[in-house]
Parts: sequence; structure tokens; C-alpha cells
Amino acid sequence: MSEHSEAAVLLEPIVLLAAAVVAVPLAKRAGLGAVLGYIGAGVVVGPSVLGLFSEPGRVSGIAELGIVLLLFVIGLEMKLSRLWEMRRDILGLGTAQILLSGALIALYPYFIAGRSLPASIVAGLGLALSSTALVMQLLEERREVETGHGRTAFAVLLMQDLAIVPLLALVAFLSPLPRADDGPLWLAAGEMLVAVAAIVLTGRFLLNPLFGLLARSGAQEIMTAAVLLVVLGAAGLMAAVGLSMATGAFLAGLLLAESTYRHELEADIEPFRGLLLGLFFLSVGMSVDLGVVRANVVALLAAATALTVSKTAAIYGVTRFFGHSHATAVRTGLLLAQGGEFGFVLYSTAAAAGVMTPEHASLLVALVTLSMALTPLVVRLAPLFIRNVKGEAPEEDFSDARGAVLVIGFGRVGQLVAQVLIRRGIALTIIDSDVEQIEAAGRFGARVHYGDGTRLDVLRAAGAGRVQLIAVCTDLPETTDRVVALVREVFPETPCVVRSYDRRHALRLRRLGVVEVRETVESALALGRQALVSLGVPEVDAAAVEREVRRRDLERLAAQEAGAPANAGDSYVVRPEPLEQPVEGRS
Repeated sequence: MSEHSEAAVLLEPIVLLAAAVVAVPLAKRAGLGAVLGYIGAGVVVGPSVLGLFSEPGRVSGIAELGIVLLLFVIGLEMKLSRLWEMRRDILGLGTAQILLSGALIALYPYFIAGRSLPASIVAGLGLALSSTALVMQLLEERREVETGHGRTAFAVLLMQDLAIVPLLALVAFLSPLPRADDGPLWLAAGEMLVAVAAIVLTGRFLLNPLFGLLARSGAQEIMTAAVLLVVLGAAGLMAAVGLSMATGAFLAGLLLAESTYRHELEADIEPFRGLLLGLFFLSVGMSVDLGVVRANVVALLAAATALTVSKTAAIYGVTRFFGHSHATAVRTGLLLAQGGEFGFVLYSTAAAAGVMTPEHASLLVALVTLSMALTPLVVRLAPLFIRNVKGEAPEEDFSDARGAVLVIGFGRVGQLVAQVLIRRGIALTIIDSDVEQIEAAGRFGARVHYGDGTRLDVLRAAGAGRVQLIAVCTDLPETTDRVVALVREVFPETPCVVRSYDRRHALRLRRLGVVEVRETVESALALGRQALVSLGVPEVDAAAVEREVRRRDLERLAAQEAGAPANAGDSYVVRPEPLEQPVEGRS
């Protein structure tokens, strides 16, 4: 191979990496998120602008592996028991969403655009599917995977992924072209069942012993190769029998969720997943035909608006019907309001089968891409619909706030702090601004007032001026700083205990004159004490070691506080230093 051809081979990955490195940080800095950065970079380097990639399909084929690896990781983080608990949302809510959204969306091409009924049905059902890759990436970026709307959205997405098989069968049924003899239906169904059974049996009886054998060999790269082999093998087997590759990967991950090596497998796959998902969103941007967009800009904008409104309304309706809260329904609807990557497959198949014209399919692909690009902006509308709907968002009612202690923030830390105080018989006033957290607390019998602890009027109404103590247990350090600064300024005589994030945050809070506790210190010390006990150290000796380490850590913190400049801010660097020099080679 000549030097010129070798350089040509490297040019495409260099361009893709450079586009991502430039666009993603800029998009995140602008508050648009990484996904929109990838899509924008794809548009720029694609055939419509710079033309550096004349055939985006070459990239998208590899990029689809990002979705495969994403579903595998999701499966790893889930258990069969949890999947069974979600069965109502997966089968009931997911199916209802596809049918209702598909029916509403199909009205637009049939009555407004004058398309044929078969083409309108396929267009509607295809747009009823959402983007698993996009939605899960957004949920991870916003750390909302485990929220109520995160779990609900995932259940619907899982059903949508499964629906691609019957939708492709529907395209074949509606096709006016002569059908190829693909064999009897029972044979195809049997092949699918055999493939699923093969993955289940392999995961149940072979994978754990295999990974145990590879782990004992000490070759880390072989473990990585093995997990890629499992994922791609399961995905390929599902694709061979007509199911989606993502379904096979999810099933493989689900079967390994109980494995001893689950965390190691997830760590091995994570770099590949991130890069390939980024490549997928780049390929989505490359697929945008700006010529088609410019020629049909009014129709596409109208269609994108109609899609967002109708799909959000349909998802909101069925989500509420299945018993979810208003906040969960709104956030789920806005998250899933876009078209999805399976629409690309469905519409190209429909065009090839004569169900719709190639021009119609191209417009639908452009609409799916446009809706995906708009999603990071659409999800930001959620607070408008949640807080401004009368009777849905909790009111700031502090008429019964008579507690001796004001607890601000009722997350993981705030709940435990409240339990300690309640056990002692101390009356509490608890406030939190998370609607879903308040609803969850109500189901467990806890009275949590709705309110933003960074607002002075809320603090006054909650009794901050008369309580004996204020406990600030908010999650984010910047939120904690705002609350504490307000409390110390307006209520300087009221004692204040605060949850701090790390050592630097602790020093910053100490300068404000409050008592702080770092959120990980006590759990880490307790874990260290238990580790000593597990190694055979007597309980009394382990407890003494724990006390000594706590004492020395507090002395170090006091010394760092004394040595910090009076005007030290976030730029003040606290260099980590060991309390004891590590002992190597001894046990």
C-alpha cells in the first residue's frame, strides 16, 4: 500500500474525531448537550456542507454498533426481576403508545399531504418509534435514568425496539409488489424462538464459567475481546432470524446482569459504547440532505411541530391512563417526541417495497433527523408544563410548618438525617423542589413541603427565622452554597449543619461559619473498619483505628482551613495527602 493510500485511509477517522472534539465541547458549553454537538458536526462534514463524506452509509453501518452496545450495557444494569416488575409499562403502556401515536400521526400525511393510506399508516407507525440511542444518552447526561420518567421512557423504548419486527412484516403485507416466497410463517417464528433460546441457554450455563476461566488467565485484553464477541454474536444471531440487533444485545446483557463479572464487563465495553454512540449521532447529521430540507422547509417545520405536539399528547395521555403522575407523563412525552433510528430502516424498506415513493421516504428521513436534533431543546420545556399547570405542581403551602428543625433537601442524605431526628422525637419542617421526590415521600407517609430553598420568601414561610436548627442536605454543591449564603446572611443566629460534597467544598462552607459533614467520610470510615474486621482484626481494635483516622483527618482539615487565604474561592487547591504512608508488599 502506498503512503498516499495509507493517508487516505486515516483521513476519514481523523476528520470524524476532529469534528467531534471541536463540536461537542462547544455544544455543551452553549448548554445544548453532546448529542446536538455530534449531529451538528455530522451535518458540517457530511455531503450537504463540506462534502468530506459522500457516502454516510459507510459510517452508519458501523455506528449502529453504538446502539447495540448501549442496549447491552442497559441490560447489564437491569435484572430479570426488575424487568418483570416493569411488564405493565413495557407491554401495556408501550403498545398503547405505538398504536395511539401511530394513528394520530398518520392523519397528517393522509388528510393534509394526500398520501395513500398504506404509506400514511407506515409513516405514522414509523414516527411513533422514538430514538433509543438519543433518549438514553440524554437521560445519562442529565442523570435521570433512575427517575420515574427515565424508567417509564425506557419501558416504552424497549417495546418500540421489539415492534420493529411486526412493522417490517406489515410493510411486506402492504406492498403491492409480488412477494418472494420466504417460507411459512411458523418456520420464521420457530427460528426466532430457537435463536432466543440459544442466547438464554448460553447466558445461563456457559458465560459465567467462560469469563471465570478468562479472568484466571490474567489477560485483560482477552476479557474485552470475549465481551465484544458475546455482544456481537447475540446481535448477529438476532439479526439473522429477523429480529433487531439491539434486542439480542439487550438480552445478552440481561442474562449477565447477575454475573460476578458484571462490573468488569461494563468497564470493558464502556469506551467502545461511548465512541460508537458518538459516531452514530455523527452519521445522523451526515444523513441530513439540506437540499431536501431547503426545498421543503415549510412542510418539514410544520410536520416537525405536528409530530412533537401529537406524539407528546398521545404519550402524555396513555402515561396518565397507566397511573403515572403528571410530571412523569410530561417529561416522558417530551423525551419521546422525536422519530427514531429504526425509522430509517422502516422507510427505506417501505420505499423498496413500493409502499411509498422514494421522495416520500426521503422527506420522512429528514423529518426524523430534524426531530432528533430538536429533542435536546424540546425536553427543556418540561418545567413550563409542570409548574404552570394549576393543581398539578404542589403549592407552596407552609401553614402547618411548625417544626423545630428545618430540613432543606429530601434526597438520600436528607431522608436519613430526618430519620435520626424523628427517632429522637424532634418535629421537622422538610422542603424540597423536586416534584417527583415529594410525591414519592407522600406515598411513604412523609410530609414534604414544596419549595425552593434558595428563595428567601420560601425560607421565611418555612420558619427559618424561628427554628432551632437548619439542616441543608441538598445534592448539588452550588445549590448548597446559595442556600447557606442566604441563611448566614439573613438568619445568622440560627445554627446550621450542612452536607458538603468534598474537602474543598467543606473548607468553603467552614469559612461561612457553619458545621459541615462531608457526605462520604462516615461511610468510607465505616467501610474501612468493616474491612479490618473482615481481615481478622478484633472489633475493638478496628474501632480504635477508625477513631484515630477520623481524628487525624479532622486535624488535617483544620490545618488546611487555617492555611487557606481569607479570600480563597474555588481556585484554592487542596492537594490530597495521605494520613499514613502506604505499606507495600506486606499483609
